[in-house]
Amino acid sequence: MKICFFGSSLVSSYWNGAATYYRGMLKEIAALGHDITFFEPDAFERQAHRDIGDPDWARVVVYPATVDGWRGSLDVAAQSADMLIKASGVGVFDQELENAIAELPSRAMRIYWDVDAPATLEAMESHAQHHLRRAIPSYDMVLTYGGGDGVVSTYRRMGAKDCVPIYNALDPATHFPAPPDRRFACDLSLLANRLPDREQRVERFFLDVARQVPDKTFVLGGSGWESKDTSANLRKVSHVGTGDHNAFFCSALATLNVNRDSMARYGFSPPTRVFEAVGAGACLITDQWEGIDHFLEPGREVLVAANGDEVAEHLAALNPDRAQAIAHRARARILSQHTYRQRARQFDDLFVASSSRIEAAE
Repeated sequence: MKICFFGSSLVSSYWNGAATYYRGMLKEIAALGHDITFFEPDAFERQAHRDIGDPDWARVVVYPATVDGWRGSLDVAAQSADMLIKASGVGVFDQELENAIAELPSRAMRIYWDVDAPATLEAMESHAQHHLRRAIPSYDMVLTYGGGDGVVSTYRRMGAKDCVPIYNALDPATHFPAPPDRRFACDLSLLANRLPDREQRVERFFLDVARQVPDKTFVLGGSGWESKDTSANLRKVSHVGTGDHNAFFCSALATLNVNRDSMARYGFSPPTRVFEAVGAGACLITDQWEGIDHFLEPGREVLVAANGDEVAEHLAALNPDRAQAIAHRARARILSQHTYRQRARQFDDLFVASSSRIEAAE
């Protein structure tokens, strides 16, 4: 099957948290025999901050971030694709692409792949004239990288023919234990870009905790934090490329995951950072969200905190031996149940079943 995929970026993780998900999923989908072409706009300086070269398992087409750019790319894709995939959050001309794919006369299967479903659905529910309310019924399927039953039922209520979560996972060839790096050495680390719908939670779960326990050390990685006022025991390291992720996660006593507001409300949306950190062998502390126990066992494979005080309590009770034991159990669980190879097989099974339904309907 020839798959043409429109996403934010496959080759750069700069202001692009979905990069790891795209790479893990599409590499394993290609390994099942599918032909992948990934279309991404030349936007947000991502091409100047590439983490990887063009992979051998996908053709990457970088198009100008212009009207002619996206239209020309879609014309090329529509002529050859067996499946057209539009991911949410491309960053430029999203509405135009989503509407255009919905209206195509092409026989290609049309998939909307939402990598931020809770935020998308909140926007759709808040605006009666939201363009996706009209476009989604024309897509053959909606895939999401999380959300559980709440996201599935809401998408179906919005007119989706079907909605299936394909959760984030681990690519063990990319994220694995690495030697610690003194640049990232601390008691608690956090890797997260500064985003409006996550900043307050980062303040409560991380920045306030650093102020609360001045005898502990903290490292904050991610873009956008340079101007943020923080305590003296917190060190900012700015953008951390994917090549340094393993060292980042392996250099702290523990690492923290903080969900965006909408993700925490819906639950069942473990971000890529959870699997990256655990795959690298980190002891993970996460903010509380519904469904965490479907992926990791609280208290044994992950430490869960409902607020900043509980983060501080976990940190105070943690020592290297306990942290290592938690990390070891978590990594074994993820390797056995949550890899991108397993997710790709789920995708492949969905395609076969969906193709059969479409053929029967015709």
